[in-house]
Amino acid sequence: MNDARRTTVPTPPQGEEIASFATYLEAQKAVDVLADSAFAVQAVTIVGSDLRMVERVTGRLSYPRVALAGALSGVWFGLFIGLLFSMFNENGMATIVVCVSLGAAFGMLFGVISYAFTGGKRDFVSQSQVVASRYDVLCLSELAGDARSRLQQAGITTVGRGQGHGQGTAFGPGGPGAPAAPGPVGDPASRPTPTPPEALEPPRYGQRLDDPPQR
Repeated sequence: MNDARRTTVPTPPQGEEIASFATYLEAQKAVDVLADSAFAVQAVTIVGSDLRMVERVTGRLSYPRVALAGALSGVWFGLFIGLLFSMFNENGMATIVVCVSLGAAFGMLFGVISYAFTGGKRDFVSQSQVVASRYDVLCLSELAGDARSRLQQAGITTVGRGQGHGQGTAFGPGGPGAPAAPGPVGDPASRPTPTPPEALEPPRYGQRLDDPPQR
């Protein structure tokens, strides 16, 4: 029971990046090459980066198009109902024709009414999908070298070793991995008092200076 629950929990991808592609089909082809060479593909993961929601407009909506789409939907529903009724009726073909006709009529009417209620706010048809700008192929570290060599033999460009996925590095003044310089700490009273600007100003001409104190 506990093992089944662990497998359903989403976990971040692990492994080294062995190849990177601009399209999913190229990443799929790379995994197919590994599978065809009897590689342990269960150690491979395809990760899509920079996800975007894309909505592609496929056409313009109008009353004739809405009516036709509603009629086609009603035909399929009427055909299903007609086949059910024809099992218990001697004149099965006539029953199917009547059900198909009624389904087309009601589907057309329902589609036109639904489109009229939109008020022309969405007069187009579209398809939405989530796409990535890059697809990385990851593999477990112990098998990454073998996977790269197999892909290179197939003529597929690979990524160098040591480029893990999702490994962030902290940057400080001393370079990557160096801690940032700490800010001023301590008691404010222990800090040196700044010299006022008038004490640093040189004496003016003709101005009498006080005699220095006698030792």
